[in-house]
Amino acid sequence: MSETVQDKVDFLVIANRLPVDRKIDDEGNVSWQSSPGGLVTALEPVMQRKGGAWIGWHGAPDEVVEPFHHDGYDIHPVPLSAQEVEEYYEGFSNATLWPLYHDCVVEPVFHREWWDAFQKVNKRFAEQAAEQAAEGATVWVQDYQLNLVPTYLREMRPDLRIGFFLHIPFPPIELYSRLPWREELVEGLLGADLVGFQTPGAAANFLRLAKRRPGVTASRGRAHTRDGRDVVVRDFPISIDSRGFHELATSEKVQAETAKLREDLGNPETIIFGVDRLDYTKGLRQRIRAVGELFKEGKLDPHEVVFLQLATPSRERVEEYKILRDDINQLVGQINSKVGTIANRALVYRNESVPREVLAAMYQVADLMLVTPVRDGMNLVAKEYIACRSNDDSALVLSEFAGAARELKQAYMVNPYDIDGMKATIMKALTDSPKVKARKMRSMRRQVFDKTIDVWADDFLTELEGR
Repeated sequence: MSETVQDKVDFLVIANRLPVDRKIDDEGNVSWQSSPGGLVTALEPVMQRKGGAWIGWHGAPDEVVEPFHHDGYDIHPVPLSAQEVEEYYEGFSNATLWPLYHDCVVEPVFHREWWDAFQKVNKRFAEQAAEQAAEGATVWVQDYQLNLVPTYLREMRPDLRIGFFLHIPFPPIELYSRLPWREELVEGLLGADLVGFQTPGAAANFLRLAKRRPGVTASRGRAHTRDGRDVVVRDFPISIDSRGFHELATSEKVQAETAKLREDLGNPETIIFGVDRLDYTKGLRQRIRAVGELFKEGKLDPHEVVFLQLATPSRERVEEYKILRDDINQLVGQINSKVGTIANRALVYRNESVPREVLAAMYQVADLMLVTPVRDGMNLVAKEYIACRSNDDSALVLSEFAGAARELKQAYMVNPYDIDGMKATIMKALTDSPKVKARKMRSMRRQVFDKTIDVWADDFLTELEGR
């Protein structure tokens, strides 16, 4: 394929961030490499087949980057000012919508200035797509930051097929109604031909809201709009590149990393593992408190058991995240001072990002995986752990409030708000018979390898392009 950026394309993805990271070598030369995220892994082959374009922000404020060709498709960077990053992204997207959509785990903040910025930036993304899309093109809009893009784009280009997928939960009417701009946001999604959610419950929540709009009727997974269109609304549970994760985890490089990691942890008999973004929705406080109490009560022996928790930094400029980081540091320190020693730390806490090979090694050494968010659209960590495991002798403790709980029904389920219940479930998962654990893991492995990220993307696009 030519390295020249195309004037018009038949397939576009629009997301807050581009699928590439900028790399600068020792001589100052700039190059762009594909990001490691699951969405990029899923959509790159689709875009390469279709010769499409990806529209998004490149990650640096107050900078204009010209479009360029990358690995078979075009990249169209959308510029954002530092003020827009603060108001549209850190503000409305992540201090208003994010907590509201996650059942108000923390209190959402409503500022009119943030809403103004949100509208302005969403319109800019839509204008870029309208300019790049060929006649009758397919456009796939990703996630809550771009909630208004479908309607803006519909107004500009009624000839397009427009899909929208929400990667996070969608709240019930009682919570959503708190939004001063709830009507505009619902209308924003109704501009699409297909609106996808992680779970049937989220899709049903949206349909209940949609049919409250004047002139809109909704039933059986469809909303009929005032302008005579039918919008399909349904669940498309996202997944992972299961085989890719398994091949990585069983590679020689990761196997060597696994042996080193086990040695660094003191070669304990049992390793419990958790990995999350440092986010208040992930249930980190509750999880660490539960495991800490098990150590204090003598049910877990720090000479035999290590709890490794990896928390990757996230939204470090947002106040709630700063508070969470300090709380977790203090909690880990208190627990280790009471039950651990210099030679044997009960909790090994790492607040950093690690390469995929190191993460795969952590999955490999973990005898028990704790995935206990207080609210999550899906949570792919649970699926990654299962894909990376070579044997059936491990266990997954999973929050019933993660979207993944609908698919991974054989996990040891917990309510993360119930600390005593979580402690009991952790102990059951550790002490259950090998036969029971093996049966559970085999069932979950079948699900994870049958329903991959490729299946998710193909299902969504087949539905959208058949409209």
